[in-house]
Amino acid sequence: MNGLPVANILKVALPGNPADRLSALFDAHHERLYRLARRLAPSVDDALDLVQETFLKAARAPRSVPLGLTSEEAWLVRVLINIRRDQWRKTAVRTRHDSEMSRSPGVVDSQEAVLMARATVWHALDTLTPRRRAVVVMHELEGLTISAIASLLGISPITVRWHLSVGRRDLARALRPQTGETNEKR
Repeated sequence: MNGLPVANILKVALPGNPADRLSALFDAHHERLYRLARRLAPSVDDALDLVQETFLKAARAPRSVPLGLTSEEAWLVRVLINIRRDQWRKTAVRTRHDSEMSRSPGVVDSQEAVLMARATVWHALDTLTPRRRAVVVMHELEGLTISAIASLLGISPITVRWHLSVGRRDLARALRPQTGETNEKR
């Protein structure tokens, strides 16, 4: 180099036209970000995707990118690392889910069967009255407590329990033909 500080050589991305600022950010930082991404990502394509995602975030929120060469670079590096960290988390969750699914006995392997089961349950839920369906969905699918449901719907907890009990019984009756059970009482 010629002994001048890097800040004197590189064009500083000044505010103004967002497209010009983004262009200046890219020109000033894309090589450094690519080198970092290449160390974090398993392939060249993944590294390029990381850099692209980083600049997309900058393009979506240009005012959030601080001014000044070192501040810009720090912000872009942090964004790139956060994107990669999110990718690692997603991969870990998928891997854990896949391993749990492969270990679980009796788990349906067919995506079609899963979709059919889900559609059947939702069809059965549609047979319930709106309030009863709301209570069952909030309790069974969303995990809300009976008191929370009572508060949300403006009814007493006893009424919530009653709707939940009748709703479960109605669902079991609606799903019985699909499960192959007879109508006999247990």
